[in-house]
Amino acid sequence: MVESFVDPERFQGTVYSANGWQELGLTDGWGRHARDYYVKHGKPKRLFVRELCKNACRSLQAQHLKPALAGVQAKVPPRPTQQVAPLRSLCQHFKDVPEYRTRIGSYPLWSLLTIVACAMLCGAQRGPKALAGFAKKLSQAQRRALDIRPDAHGGFPAPSQPTFSRLIHAVSFDAVNRVALEFQTQVRGQPPKDDLIALDGKEPKHGGGHSVLTAVAVPSQYYLGSAMVDRKTNEIPVARQLFQQLNLEGRLVSLDALHTQTETGLDVVQEHGADYLLTVKDNQPGLHETIKKLLPEIPAAFPPSGIDPHPRLHSGTQSKPG
Repeated sequence: MVESFVDPERFQGTVYSANGWQELGLTDGWGRHARDYYVKHGKPKRLFVRELCKNACRSLQAQHLKPALAGVQAKVPPRPTQQVAPLRSLCQHFKDVPEYRTRIGSYPLWSLLTIVACAMLCGAQRGPKALAGFAKKLSQAQRRALDIRPDAHGGFPAPSQPTFSRLIHAVSFDAVNRVALEFQTQVRGQPPKDDLIALDGKEPKHGGGHSVLTAVAVPSQYYLGSAMVDRKTNEIPVARQLFQQLNLEGRLVSLDALHTQTETGLDVVQEHGADYLLTVKDNQPGLHETIKKLLPEIPAAFPPSGIDPHPRLHSGTQSKPG
């Protein structure tokens, strides 16, 4: 679509109406003053639009965009959509994180952490460069709600890439994790007691090569905690340290094949009073063969097309593992 603005004090928009343009109403009376700065001039304009493609409005309102449009939409970087009140509320939570700087310039620590949280909620990338680009899209009202301090011209600036780089390297991980859990409890309440607790490690994008081991309640997707995995070690000892932060008593804990260790199983059962669900693969051939001998094989629930799911009923032979 294309759009055009008409000053009602000077014109009536007759030419647009005659050529099939649709009037949407009056603007709020703001005008662009700089690259990302708007000033209220108090002179609303009439807004006219016209479709360039047939049924364009219907296509854009569809639950799923057409493939040609979906590709374009996927390239659009996420932008902050949070309102002023939620931003201020989120800032209050992050004020409990201790400041690591001796001198605070334009950006209090809670302002920077709230921007990172908003980027996460919007699905934006969270590397320093991406965070700086995301922050530039914040409106002046949003920046004011974040407690960003005004500059000499009365505007509210956006943090730069070096500012976010220093934040990521210096802020207390444990303090941010605690605040995130408190915020989640306020919004969602306590995690369901009958959920499975799943621990899994992933290397985040723009994470500098580090991986993060995260505990999540399934299926509620309730975040329970996380720990950084240092490059000099692996997830196994980090998982046992993360157990100390979680209330595992009476719960079922699931981990992948890397954690199928005797010490880990003993720790889950004897130290934390939980049950475990561990994966066994061919990387532990002795244990794998023992399980195959002791446990009856279960046919796959959804076998590949053309394979009989119950061959023993016909030929007397055992089926292969699903």
